[in-house]
Amino acid sequence: MQKRYRLAFYILILLFFMPAYSRLDLELTQGITSAIPIAITFFAGPSVSGDRDQKIIQVIKNDLQQSGQFRVIVKPDDILGQTPESIQEVNYSYWQKQKVNVVIIGAIRASGMNHYQVTFTLVNVFDSDNVLLSDSFNVRVQNLRSLAHHISDLIYQKLTGVRGIFSTRIAYVFVQRFPDKLPIYTLEVADADCFNPQPLLVSHMPIMSPTWSPDGKKIAYVSFEGQHAAIYVQNLTTGDRQRISDAPGINGAPAFSPDGTHLALVLSKTGNPNIYVLNLATKELREITNDWAIDTEPAWSPDEKILLFTSNRDGTPQIYQYSFKDNTITRLTYRGDYNARASFLPDGQSIVMMHRENGLFGIAYQDLTTGRLKILTQSGSDESPSLAPNGKMIVYATEYGGQGVLAQVSIDGQVKLRLPSREGIVQEPAWSPFLG
Repeated sequence: MQKRYRLAFYILILLFFMPAYSRLDLELTQGITSAIPIAITFFAGPSVSGDRDQKIIQVIKNDLQQSGQFRVIVKPDDILGQTPESIQEVNYSYWQKQKVNVVIIGAIRASGMNHYQVTFTLVNVFDSDNVLLSDSFNVRVQNLRSLAHHISDLIYQKLTGVRGIFSTRIAYVFVQRFPDKLPIYTLEVADADCFNPQPLLVSHMPIMSPTWSPDGKKIAYVSFEGQHAAIYVQNLTTGDRQRISDAPGINGAPAFSPDGTHLALVLSKTGNPNIYVLNLATKELREITNDWAIDTEPAWSPDEKILLFTSNRDGTPQIYQYSFKDNTITRLTYRGDYNARASFLPDGQSIVMMHRENGLFGIAYQDLTTGRLKILTQSGSDESPSLAPNGKMIVYATEYGGQGVLAQVSIDGQVKLRLPSREGIVQEPAWSPFLG
């Protein structure tokens, strides 16, 4: 997969016609050295499985393990051959010798009408009276995987103080190519662990730039159906979609405002690509930039006072910010000869971006107060970064084994995951906000 220069889209649109995949697997490639040791015993009661559902324990284990924050041990029974359901049944001395800090115990039992009762308890191994967390749920069998992700979120937040992202979702685009017929482009949404992929749009023409509404109920994207780029917003529940912009020329790079009332976008109806903001209720269109250069990839600050964007107005693609307060434009990046696709962290004080240095593309983080830039990845083909809603992880597109795949990196660069493609090439990832 050749490097996709997003700015070059506005000059050579075919650079973005790329193949993709239909299923992903998570693979932890680097974790932190201070990972918390945690154990999960098999839950009491019958195991539950299905064609697409893993056992609830395996889902929790995978979530915590792939976060890079935990060293997870899964044990079918304790040293006495039991499956502990209460804190009195936990073999504390055994786990203390294993240098495990906390143990997850629980039970899962059928409760009738295709429902299951699931309970879990998070136990401090070094204090038998200290139950860190405990809860009970009654869910349909088809919702067991979602519940497992929810339990993982609760455990992660309890032990780290940070809200978990295991119940979030990721949108992406993939393409299937065939020797004797037109390619098929598909916009999909999958769980954060890449199970349960759901197609939103299938087309013989390219699909680009998926982005989530702040409530997680809609996705905006660019579609080239009809041989012309247009921006659509699609409802994830009903499947209904609305064409938002089909002006002559480029219609690209949509970005919802944090309150969901406006959409930043790129239009070239007057010549060069410039940034605009569209009021989704009144359809009022406001021009933000008006320059000879290519201005693209708008991204909002959390307080909606700033728009980041990419521009080559100084010769090479760099990150700029537009202030709604005084209508000023300020350049933010100077290190590297290519910086693009920037977005704010939740604190609004730092950004992540695609960065090129010494001829290698990677993902970078920049503190806006100090100007300090830190390279998080630099495989040479890393692009399209998208932040998790808690600001702790970034999903991005890259290459591995000669194929395009998705990967993740923590904001400090210590944790790295790879989501290898089994049947093609994945591109254009977009991480959802918190859901529910």
